[in-house]
Order: sequence, then C-alpha cells, then structure tokens
Amino acid sequence: MDSTDETLGEIPLPPYVTAEDVTFALRAVRVHAAEHQPDGPRCRNDRAPHPCRLHRWGRRVLAERGLTDHDIQTMLAEQETPRP
Repeated sequence: MDSTDETLGEIPLPPYVTAEDVTFALRAVRVHAAEHQPDGPRCRNDRAPHPCRLHRWGRRVLAERGLTDHDIQTMLAEQETPRP
C-alpha cells in the first residue's frame, strides 16, 4: 500500500451487490489493470502501486458476488471481444 491507501483506506462495498455494481467492478478491474514499470507493477490508470484501491474494490465486489478469478477473466475477455 502507498501513503494514499493508508490515509484513505479501502473503498467500502455496497450493502447489496447488484448487477450494476458488477458492471462497475468489471470496469474498475479492466481500467485499473497492472502495467509493468521499472519500480514494479503500477496501475495503468493512476500510476499507484498495483493493485490500486479501485482494482481491489472491483475484485472484492466481484468476489462478494461469488465470482472466481476464472469467471472474472472470462467476463473481461467477453467484454473485449467485438460483437458481429
């Protein structure tokens, strides 16, 4: 964790994880993905050490919904695949 994470803490989970929350969480995981830098992995969106607060929040929301890492990767791949 960096100093911002220590100051702000974790982003709270919604009381009930809805389908809309899953959509936002998938976007957070995709946008705040790791990018390799000389000093280690960094969030490609905000340059915080990876995983950043929003990436962790997205993963926690998806886990709360009962999704596994495999499920998450599958859903992210489906979003990236262009539809005919």
